[in-house]
Amino acid sequence: MTDPITDMLNQIRNAEAVQKTEVLLPFSKLKNEIANILSQNGFIGEAKKIAKGKNKTLKIHLKYENGVPAIEGAKRVSKPGQRIYVKSTDIKKVRGGFGVAIISTPKGLMTNSQARKAKLGGEVLLEVW
Repeated sequence: MTDPITDMLNQIRNAEAVQKTEVLLPFSKLKNEIANILSQNGFIGEAKKIAKGKNKTLKIHLKYENGVPAIEGAKRVSKPGQRIYVKSTDIKKVRGGFGVAIISTPKGLMTNSQARKAKLGGEVLLEVW
C-alpha cells in the first residue's frame, strides 16, 4: 500500500460493486477528512472513527439510490509519482459541476468550489462524480 488515497478509492469502488453497506479502512487524518468532504457532498453516508485499543479504523457507510451507488466514478489526480498543483484561477469544474475535486490547500482540504471562493490553490488530490 504505497498510496493510501488510491487504496481508499479502490476499496470503496469494490464494495459498491458488490452492494456492501459499509467499508472498514485503516484510520488516518487525511482519509477521515476526505470521507467527511464526500459525506457533506452526498457521495457517501457518514464516516466514523472506531478505536479498539491502539488500532483505529475508519468506518464508511456507502450510499445507494435505487440500488445504484451514489459515486458514479472517482479518479486520483495527483499521484505520488506526479503531483498536480493548480492556482485558484485555474480550478475547473468536475463533470460540469456534478462532481467535486478535493484540493489540499494551505487552509486544509477543500472542494474545488470552496477553494475557488477562498482564492486558494493547491494540490488536486482526487475527483469524484
